[in-house]
Amino acid sequence: MFGRLLKVDLTDRMVTKESIPPEYCCDFIGGGGLAARLFWDLFDPAWHPLDPRSPLLWVTGPLTGSAGPTTGRFTICARSPQTGLWGESNIGGFVGPELRFAGYDVLVVIGRSVEPVYLWINNDEVEIRPASHLWGVVDTYQTQIAIREETDSRAKVACIGRAGENQVPYALILSDHGRVAGRTGMGAVMGSKNLKAVAVRGTGKLPLKSPQLYQNLRVRSNKRLLEQNMTAILHQTGTSGSADFFQYVGDMPQKYWTQATFEGAGKISGAAMAETILTGSSACQGCVIRCGREVTITEGPYATNGATKGPEYETICSFGPQLLVDDLAIITALGGLCDRLGLDSISAGNTIALAYLLYDKGLIDENDTGGLVLRWGDATPCFELLDLIANRNGFGALLAQGSRMLASHYGVEELAVQVNNLDVPMHDPRAFSGMALSYVTSPRGACHNQSDFFMVELGGSLEEIGIPMTDRFANTGKASYVARHQHWRTVCNSLVTCFFSVISPSELAELLEAAAGYGLSLDQLVCAGERAWNLKRMINLHLGWTRAGEKLPYLLVQPLPDGGQEGYVPDMETLLHEYYVASGWDENTGSPTKAKIKELGLEFAERK
Repeated sequence: MFGRLLKVDLTDRMVTKESIPPEYCCDFIGGGGLAARLFWDLFDPAWHPLDPRSPLLWVTGPLTGSAGPTTGRFTICARSPQTGLWGESNIGGFVGPELRFAGYDVLVVIGRSVEPVYLWINNDEVEIRPASHLWGVVDTYQTQIAIREETDSRAKVACIGRAGENQVPYALILSDHGRVAGRTGMGAVMGSKNLKAVAVRGTGKLPLKSPQLYQNLRVRSNKRLLEQNMTAILHQTGTSGSADFFQYVGDMPQKYWTQATFEGAGKISGAAMAETILTGSSACQGCVIRCGREVTITEGPYATNGATKGPEYETICSFGPQLLVDDLAIITALGGLCDRLGLDSISAGNTIALAYLLYDKGLIDENDTGGLVLRWGDATPCFELLDLIANRNGFGALLAQGSRMLASHYGVEELAVQVNNLDVPMHDPRAFSGMALSYVTSPRGACHNQSDFFMVELGGSLEEIGIPMTDRFANTGKASYVARHQHWRTVCNSLVTCFFSVISPSELAELLEAAAGYGLSLDQLVCAGERAWNLKRMINLHLGWTRAGEKLPYLLVQPLPDGGQEGYVPDMETLLHEYYVASGWDENTGSPTKAKIKELGLEFAERK
């Protein structure tokens, strides 16, 4: 039912179609979990992330494209050029479903084309087409239009921009109306292969095990999803709908993680967007939530030519409170520029905010920035900085290397807010100790998409699988729940479903059984998540990860004097000790113990 693989070798220009071993699918489900298992068979730790031999995997899940609750997603994975470790980025829109409609659940790309190309997957026909006329010429939105004109007006396209072409380590992949695989530099991996885009057109049906049963279950689940308060909030105000509340509890970062409050936060929230510039919404394939924002700015220097993509919460924080900016128009324009250039707005925004902090501290000046004055509250230099980053020119060549390299260049590496070289997303762990633990143990570096435990600490318990609400400042008695939540979110990232889907685990288990016939109990489902989570840890150990990287950055262990996190810093020693005990990991090496490896059936990945 699930497990059809398309492999493209760009060096030899060969296309092969294979079946994935059924036990891989049952044990690792799909998405990020299955990607890890497939990656294990394909990678060599000696290969640099941008080595032509390094594999790039596009992996859907058994629910992708099924019109179930938030199932329009898939996962793109490779060795990350940003961290050197496991790279994984989740993306919505329509490309993943279209790949399945074309007859493939997984796309694996290896090799490097001599000249720029794009893939054209039209059901059974797969072509490697020239893309030199697009390379360095058009942005990500224009690329989609051009490729659809060359192939099929109904094709779905995912592509890179200038940043990916120039192999900026935090380059993204974009599709549709601004849906992105933003983190860990998957766009740079595409660029290293001279692969500008993948275009897909599929007209087949999904091979569901029990089509009528699945139809009944998905209708029921989508109806329940529509009845949820969170769905209504996300539809009305988007991902930034909770910005005011996050500011109140101390979760929203500002002034590059050095300030607890920001008076302008209310001017850039989802509610403010809805009251001022919001003109519509967009959705991923089959999704009833429609959290995507469409905005129109009618006047001023950032006026739009009709509706354009509105910024998500992370982008709003990156170019808003992190720079002490409260202007939605300029934030929207900067977010749009990141998309067109193909830059992850979290890493780009954080790196630029760090440059502002260095400027403020007198550690850099106009001689370093190429004449740009970086003052808090003024985001206008960011337009030039983003262009410099994407083209790796001038000061941008340094910024393109990321926050840790920027800080290290000026002798203050401790000021870079990152974990394993992945910039911390816009949820301050001094407001939620569970997020501190999630960040430092994530296989891809600081990440809220491997576990958004702050939602549990705000009341989003998952009692059905043994995850209760916990006090957000607790340092004891929490770690086992964080670990279990990570395992559950690994399941979600394998199915692949969006975290905004407030659907019970038992409902998802029923949907999986009707779709693919795996027949997993809830405990078995969580165990599959734990298995994939541990495999990613073992992959990182082979790639050179050590426990030295398992810590919060300096600025995040400095208490702030006021705000919703006033005076609090997570006790990482206690949290990590309890986490290792709960996970069955060796505290000295960071590796799963032999007993845990045997329990999960991961002996094949054990270090010799």
